[in-house]
Amino acid sequence: MTKTSQLGPEHISDIVQMALSDHVSFATIQAEYGIGEKDVKALMRNTLKRGSYQTWRKRVRDFGDRRETYK
Repeated sequence: MTKTSQLGPEHISDIVQMALSDHVSFATIQAEYGIGEKDVKALMRNTLKRGSYQTWRKRVRDFGDRRETYK
């Protein structure tokens, strides 16, 4: 059983919104919900449509190199 499967729908929704935000880092999500970057990515992959997930990952990857605190 993973940590994300123990979360309720309201927490999953909050995590997705936080991850989609350009101003919230993975460290912030981990501090608040106790799930790491890999778990957030897996949650996003399972929650978002395929194209939305790919767009999100591209944005995180592209801007992560430019800003130290980005995701």
